[in-house]
Amino acid sequence: MNNERFSAYYRAQKIIPDDEWESFMDALRCPLPTTFRITGSRDIAHTLGITIQKTYVPLLDNVVFEGETVPPPTQIPWYPDGLAWQFNVSKKVLRRSPEFKKFHSFLVHETEVGNISRQEAVSMLPPLFMDVQPHHKVIDMCAAPGSKTAQLLEALHANDTATSTSIPPGLLIANDTDSRRSHLLIHQSARLPSPAFMVTNLDASIYPVLKLPSSSNDNRRAVKKTPGQLLFDRILCDVPCSGDGTLRKNLGIWKRWQPMDGNGLHGLQSRILQRAMRMLASDGRIVYSTCSLNPVENEAVVAAALNSNPEFELLDVSEQHPQLIRRPGITTWSPTVDRMVNTSFSSYGAYIQSLPEDKRSDVKLTETHWPPSNVEALHLERCMRIYPHLQDTGGFFVAVFERKAKYRTKRSVEDEDQSNSAPETKKPKIDVDTLMQEPEHECTATPGVDAVTIDANALSPLEDKRKSAERSRGEGSGVSPAQASLADPSFKEMPFTFLAPDDPALLACIKQLNLTSSFPSSNVLVRNPAGDPVRSFYLTNSLVKSVIQANDYTRMRLMASGTKVITKQEAARGMDAQYRVLGEGLPVVLPYIKPEMIMHANFGALKALLQNYYPLCASFGEPFRSEIEAKDPGSHIVRFLAETSMDTTLSRDLVLPLWKSNVSISLMIDKKAKSALSHRLFGEDLTFAAREQSKKKKSARPSASVEILAVGECRDSEDDRDAENDVHSDGDGEARE
Repeated sequence: MNNERFSAYYRAQKIIPDDEWESFMDALRCPLPTTFRITGSRDIAHTLGITIQKTYVPLLDNVVFEGETVPPPTQIPWYPDGLAWQFNVSKKVLRRSPEFKKFHSFLVHETEVGNISRQEAVSMLPPLFMDVQPHHKVIDMCAAPGSKTAQLLEALHANDTATSTSIPPGLLIANDTDSRRSHLLIHQSARLPSPAFMVTNLDASIYPVLKLPSSSNDNRRAVKKTPGQLLFDRILCDVPCSGDGTLRKNLGIWKRWQPMDGNGLHGLQSRILQRAMRMLASDGRIVYSTCSLNPVENEAVVAAALNSNPEFELLDVSEQHPQLIRRPGITTWSPTVDRMVNTSFSSYGAYIQSLPEDKRSDVKLTETHWPPSNVEALHLERCMRIYPHLQDTGGFFVAVFERKAKYRTKRSVEDEDQSNSAPETKKPKIDVDTLMQEPEHECTATPGVDAVTIDANALSPLEDKRKSAERSRGEGSGVSPAQASLADPSFKEMPFTFLAPDDPALLACIKQLNLTSSFPSSNVLVRNPAGDPVRSFYLTNSLVKSVIQANDYTRMRLMASGTKVITKQEAARGMDAQYRVLGEGLPVVLPYIKPEMIMHANFGALKALLQNYYPLCASFGEPFRSEIEAKDPGSHIVRFLAETSMDTTLSRDLVLPLWKSNVSISLMIDKKAKSALSHRLFGEDLTFAAREQSKKKKSARPSASVEILAVGECRDSEDDRDAENDVHSDGDGEARE
């Protein structure tokens, strides 16, 4: 854990006082503590927090392992509501200490169903300074793998309850330039299903103008209909970076770090930040962040953006989250001009003058790599630097931007005019040689080397194909011929087609599931070229619908939108198709289910449903037995009432979907969710799947131990497959593999 060029470079930048240098380096060489965040709605998060506080912290207090006292988990002091935790124990302790092994099992199960997110502490910071409200239009420009996106989504859903999800009026777009990482965003976002969520797959540095539907703009002579630009209230630019702030968990950086990494990324970082400034609403806010210590990637990018966009300023957030120990941004730095850490040039001009004239045109560095002449006027000290030795974390950098007050009113008047005359975005010239390989760490997005650009002229020979594609998307797409002419034929995702509120299949679904008249049926979409309600229904809010209908989905490379709430189950010959509410969609649909259609059951019924796949209706006690036997086969909703029993306490009502066959019923949640619920209630996994797995383990060879708190899958891919088996059960109470 030593790199002489690393030490020489950062000593030259004076990022750390000399008397702290050894403490700083010692901290970098220590393993990073395990940190996690409780996710989901506030009610659920607080319930889990209480479980950890009252059950597991006392259990782990004063644990002695091999003669040494092991410290219990502690709350991260600066994270709101005590919902972030950390503990610093070895894998050996986790695997062999009975107390920590039980805690580890609890964490793994809750992580698998998305109630806990394994996330580095400093990675949690940027969303905290964005102040996202439910009505905000938000974009995370370099979003993968999605932990910060999840925080933003939770803020958008601040009004959710423990059992139902609100439909916020705002939206969140999570973008990433890499298609595989974009799919990861879709996977991660399922921990909090949201009708206000969209995923796009674009180069953030040239993110296109997104339109909103035509609006009325008054003038004294007439009312003119003009399209408007989608401007964002909050923008997160957690940009690609060299990642040397993550040395404590990415040990390979010690070996491969070299001082030119930051120089190569400076241009891309600047373009992303300055693109965000042009996408911001008049009173909006931008948070720029990296997990790098390098001022060329941090203060130099901030300074370049401020000088290019003088209506912006840095916001002083030093009083926010006072328990966070931070250092101010620096105002002097010297970029290295070669791999040998030559930082002797105090300015760009001095560097250029040192070169022979025939070599000056080959220089890849720019003037913005150095501090500008007006550096003091930019108040770079308002930036935040987080160092590992201050609070046992990784290294991080955060800067918060807003427009100066005098520009906000002016900008709000000009926003629409500027958007209507916005020039076509051109692909910036990128010197591939200067772009470094992406470091393998959580808070770095994929560098935008392979820029996604749309050349309308190049698409003109594809006019016939475009018209055919437009017809296949159906009227629900709302895309005009002019917009469709810019379609990207290389984009292979299925279209997003909104159903008419009077669509026969949709009306049949609403009737069968007993949804109220307030159900937002005009915001239901399907994913197939013909726009037929073949399989699944997705629900969005009105703003997301407007964005989809005003833009060609291929041009914005829209990967996902809204949340899947209902699916159609094909029935036997001669019977009508059945619709069922998905477990992940129930919190969204619940407010629209008629209260009298929701059954009530006690804690004993819940335990029986967790322990058995298909318990017979006749096996339950009254009055639930009579109520369920009187129901037709199909999808039903049951509310398990809060109560205290001999072995545990159900602290709040729990609402879950059921499927009833002829003589048996089944919980319509996946195996992992059942296991996590069992752990939360009983401290162990009582499910049928766990018992079967235990039998298999006993008969199989011993396998290697699992890694410490592996990052969990927030959405179980087995959900629909399990549900398929449940629905097609023959009702004899026997479980099928």
